[in-house]
Amino acid sequence: MKNKPKIIILTGPTGVGKTNLSLSLAQKFNAEIVNADSMQIYRYLDIGTAKPTPAERAIIPHHLIDIRNPDEDYDAAQFRNDADRVIKNIISQGKHPLIVGGTMLYLKVLTQGIFPSPPVDETLRQRLKQLAEEKGREWLHQYLTQIDPEAAHKIHPTDIVRLIRAIEVYELTGKPISWHQRQHGFQESPYDYLKICLHLPRETLYKRINQRVEFMFKQGLVTEVENLLKMGYTPDLKPLQAIGYRHVIAYLKGKWNIEKAKEVTKRDTRRYAKRQLAWWRQDKEVLWFEPQEKEAIEQIIKQWLNK
Repeated sequence: MKNKPKIIILTGPTGVGKTNLSLSLAQKFNAEIVNADSMQIYRYLDIGTAKPTPAERAIIPHHLIDIRNPDEDYDAAQFRNDADRVIKNIISQGKHPLIVGGTMLYLKVLTQGIFPSPPVDETLRQRLKQLAEEKGREWLHQYLTQIDPEAAHKIHPTDIVRLIRAIEVYELTGKPISWHQRQHGFQESPYDYLKICLHLPRETLYKRINQRVEFMFKQGLVTEVENLLKMGYTPDLKPLQAIGYRHVIAYLKGKWNIEKAKEVTKRDTRRYAKRQLAWWRQDKEVLWFEPQEKEAIEQIIKQWLNK
């Protein structure tokens, strides 16, 4: 890690309190915040992504928020390139980059690189999209299960972008995407990084998640989704398949009443938080803190920056 650029990573499950702590840490350590939440990169998705408010973003510069429209593709490789550029610029100003977010893959490719994948084949991609429309996403997921069960296990059946890319890599190279990932080993580390993961007792975290979902609906999540649909964005787009958004769409279509939409959003958010925690528990580089341990977190960052 010697002589490599230093970055601070603040992660943790959804609803744990990353935003509030990140603002405090950024002020304390002369840092700028780099978003590592895959949904906050999209414009017009504010409430359902718990995006930092304009007031919060006025306190500390935030990067990689609102950089794509909901119908524009964005993946981990693009995030890596954008984050590298932003980090370099922050460091050139004599400041510290503070990476904040809970998208596990984004943090993995940022710290450990990404395998050199074949370029996009638009003809193949369009054919796969057509198959998804004709036969459904489940059919694509089943096909991926046949050619690459390891990747299929990791990719949710509704994640059409990752499904198509995994199949695309197999079609173009003749080898599963999981094989390429193992060969690469995710071992390239361009940064010296400190990885802090926030956690809370399960009951406390789940209570916060439930309260946050209720608050999102009170803030106007339904109106936000209605406006997105009025703008012409279709329900099958990746951002509108995210937790909260797909549940509101089910309500707007008359599939559920509003209480059912809230309850399933809470359930799926809790399940997502559980998956996030399971991921980080396998990461031996993570330092675990509860959000209220601010002084201890500040001390460990100070020691690490000065080492």
